[in-house]
Amino acid sequence: MNRKSLLWTAIAGVLACSTAYAADERGRDGQVNIIYWQAPSTLNAYLSGGTKDTQAASMVLEPLARYDENGELTAWLAESVPTVENGGVAEDLTSITWVLKEGLLWSDGSPVTAADAVFTAEYCMHPEGGCAQLKNFGGVTNVEAIDDRTIKVNFEAPTPFPYGPLVGVQSPILQKAQFQDCLGPKAPECTEQNFGPIGTGAFVVEDFRPNDVIILAANENYREEGKPAFAKVNFKGGGDAASAARAVLETGEFDYAWNLQLAPEVLEDMQEGGKGEAIEAFGTLVERIMVNHTNPDPSLGADDRSVVRPHPSLDDPAVYKALSLAIDRPLLVEIGYGKAGRVSCNLVPAPQAYASDTFSCDVQDIDAANKMLDEAGWARGGDGVRAKDGVRLNYLFQSSTNAVRQDFQALIKQWWSEIGVEAELRNVSGSVFFGGDPGSPDTMQKFYADVEMYANNFDGTDPQSYLGQYTCDKAPGPDSQWQGENISRFCMEEYDTLYKQLERTAETTERHRISKELNDMIVSNGALIPLVHRGRVSGKSNSLGGVVLNVWDSELWNVADWYRVN
Repeated sequence: MNRKSLLWTAIAGVLACSTAYAADERGRDGQVNIIYWQAPSTLNAYLSGGTKDTQAASMVLEPLARYDENGELTAWLAESVPTVENGGVAEDLTSITWVLKEGLLWSDGSPVTAADAVFTAEYCMHPEGGCAQLKNFGGVTNVEAIDDRTIKVNFEAPTPFPYGPLVGVQSPILQKAQFQDCLGPKAPECTEQNFGPIGTGAFVVEDFRPNDVIILAANENYREEGKPAFAKVNFKGGGDAASAARAVLETGEFDYAWNLQLAPEVLEDMQEGGKGEAIEAFGTLVERIMVNHTNPDPSLGADDRSVVRPHPSLDDPAVYKALSLAIDRPLLVEIGYGKAGRVSCNLVPAPQAYASDTFSCDVQDIDAANKMLDEAGWARGGDGVRAKDGVRLNYLFQSSTNAVRQDFQALIKQWWSEIGVEAELRNVSGSVFFGGDPGSPDTMQKFYADVEMYANNFDGTDPQSYLGQYTCDKAPGPDSQWQGENISRFCMEEYDTLYKQLERTAETTERHRISKELNDMIVSNGALIPLVHRGRVSGKSNSLGGVVLNVWDSELWNVADWYRVN
């Protein structure tokens, strides 16, 4: 080989090495564009129960462990998942001890320590605070730092499922240095912290405009070399499901769109655009109608409307059972979700071991509903609306703004009219409805309506903390800055007692039995009316790689692994 050939061979080798290095470089793939048509209103998961908020925050804030795409608990900031077998969970089940990975840094370059975890627990458990995720800290007496990397969570009683605190998308770790002046009543006032949390995730917040857009940049202190592949994230919020789907599937303007709650034929038509594909998976998401168990009368003061007192008519079993009987769930599935929906009679539809088979609700029965109301003394007036003792069956029915939900509302209004129930329909922007702003009268938590429709689910495959949302003390109110997920203000002493039994039960089959019984108590006592077990449907660009749809945690759980496909 002559000198010239040798020179070119050497240059080619250098270029090859340079190319290989660039392929592994953090931020090498430029910008990724994400759209959530329900726009985030905060990036603090402890101040909102809205999926849009907790998932957006998950790119920045992370827990000790989270659930993978199969619903399996996997270590995240912790070295491993503690168990009784490996010594991480006490044999008497009264504590769990986590060890942080070595060398973890916050995005500002400071070390992550056990003190941050201790602080996060104190932040959520503050007696004067309003923590949307308090259910995850049920039964916790305290969290202590054994050393800089070792965290011990202590429970007041044996706790067979100790994976609530600081686990999953809803319970990440906050930086103590940033949030230490935001405890209790001050929490919602800390705008700078809530809009720009310092985290350990793949990205850092550069700009956050509530209910609009978030600009994020790659975290230079992220623990994995060469990740994330994207230097920037443009996270757009707002609009509607149809425009979000179109932006990924037809125009290619965006790379990922969440929660494409659209009729199946609409999605099929959009995919013909060739820019992307709809991806789907079933988890625990249930579309339901929440039934208000207090009096939402506007003549009452704002705070009085949160007091648990009997609703003038919805506490009558004949009424809420008739409302359920009048609904044609198979038709709702057909027009709203197609293959991505199933009739649900339960709050907990999955995993199968936890799904109750007590109820049958797949057949609409208008005649039975009318008979039930007749026998309960609800008589039709001249206008066809039933009444008893001066109380009319006239309900404000609210939901978030979405084409499928408005179709559902219209159908249900018609069916209810056939049994003598009048419904006034109202829809609220999803960004507001799910936002958790304590100053807004239009949030799902305040529930200034008689019935309201939405969907939510739980992290992982064990429903304990999810069922814990329905204990009496989880009702939102002014004393909790309107946080808490017992939206219907359902309060039943027998339920609370049985839930405490679940918290202390280790045997698997017995946990299944108790969970089913709790589900049945919620449904049969009218806390809610289940409608559809929904598959999660999102949209992914053909040029976006690494996406693994996860219905057990955040859909953005592995955003650090996303990359551009050429």
